[in-house]
Amino acid sequence: MAEEEQGPFFLMGSGQLHLKNRRNGREARIALLNTDGTLNDAALNEVDRVFGFPTAAKGEHISPRLLGMVSHFADRVAPGKTIQIESAYRSPAYNDGIRKKGANAARTSAHMDGMALDFWIKGIDGRKLWQIIREQDCCGVGHYGGKAIHLDAGRPRFWEAATSGTKTAEPDHNRHLYLSTDYDRYRPGARLRLSLSGLSTFGFGVKPKAVVEAGDTGERSPLTLDLPAAGGSDCILLSDRKATRFLYASLTPTLPPGRYRIGLEFCNRPFPQMPAAALSNAIELVGTSPP
Repeated sequence: MAEEEQGPFFLMGSGQLHLKNRRNGREARIALLNTDGTLNDAALNEVDRVFGFPTAAKGEHISPRLLGMVSHFADRVAPGKTIQIESAYRSPAYNDGIRKKGANAARTSAHMDGMALDFWIKGIDGRKLWQIIREQDCCGVGHYGGKAIHLDAGRPRFWEAATSGTKTAEPDHNRHLYLSTDYDRYRPGARLRLSLSGLSTFGFGVKPKAVVEAGDTGERSPLTLDLPAAGGSDCILLSDRKATRFLYASLTPTLPPGRYRIGLEFCNRPFPQMPAAALSNAIELVGTSPP
């Protein structure tokens, strides 16, 4: 595929999806991409409606990377068939409520950040689809038995009912946080958004000086977040879920094409068990910076 034709995500598929939410009865047929390869904002609004996602309050959409993954795997096993959604967006209050009732819902569920869905496709064995996705090592994928699977755009991992840990009473202490970028592919000099998910507790901070780490050599170069710390402090406090979803930085225009990860350091950590730093998913720089 020519560079100009490469999509924004490593796993994209056709982008043609028929989604049906079995909980609220909403459905939509969408094309995720415009003809020029950019994301179709009207389609993302339709997805938010089907998922029951509060777009205006959140300031973002259901994860486009997640939708690209759904499209990729659906095209592989059942092109054109309806994605039957059993669980889509969950508010923190709703997620806590179903946990207390004994549901398989993690305390730090990716559903709360619009990064997950539980779904099935008619005629497709759930365990077989789970095995296909876990072999890709791209994402979070769980199978609790039956035809439905859980898929999320969080850190790569897999589980079954016996290994899910969703009913554990052990405190999370932000140990399973995940740092991700909006897209997988960028041009040098692009401005990117970093988001944190998998969090149990807020009120911690990030240092404004981040790093870009080369995937092949591990060499690091500095990166400054576009969020100045108050009063010249060396710690940007993130007081709530929304604050952790919008950390911006601009890549250096002279970065050569290749694969990289973004590194953040945390400060004002509420627990010693919380990681001191995090590396993002891999991103790929393609082409040259725009004039």
